[in-house]
Amino acid sequence: MLNYFAKMKGITQSPPAVRLSEVAWSWIGAFLGIAAVAYINESILAGTGLIMMVGSFGASAVLIYGAIKSPLAQPRNLIGGHLIGALIGVTSYQMLSTYLWLAASIGVATSIAVMHMTKTVHPPAGATALIAIIGDKKIHDLGYMYVLMPIGAGILIMLLIALVVNNIPKTRRYPEYWL
Repeated sequence: MLNYFAKMKGITQSPPAVRLSEVAWSWIGAFLGIAAVAYINESILAGTGLIMMVGSFGASAVLIYGAIKSPLAQPRNLIGGHLIGALIGVTSYQMLSTYLWLAASIGVATSIAVMHMTKTVHPPAGATALIAIIGDKKIHDLGYMYVLMPIGAGILIMLLIALVVNNIPKTRRYPEYWL
């Protein structure tokens, strides 16, 4: 039993602080990525019944602008993870909407399993699945359109901005790999 709890101590020290320039570029990327998606959401899509902004994009911004070397931040994971999460989330909602607790549990857990099997683990995609299930009527009315918009379109916009911004400074390079 003591060995079990001993594992919770951790094995290393916390990582070193990042340079101020790294913080600045992360901020610029996140600002531009979220601004682009939010602007489209509020200006271009206003009154159409469509949306572009979902909460899981904030977490994706942390990865693709702030932790660009992480395997979880690579384009394969960003795109694949979100599309898998959205597809499974919508399906779970449509099949189990009378039992939201079960739809949420199955949707998130299945998304994680499929992301593992496809090597596309992207933690914010778990939230993408959950949003499809517990979201409001506007989200539910989208049905499978949710996979394409807001999810597909939003992540492509954020990815394009990540490709541009993350490669401006000589000290940054994104992505580490595509496939």
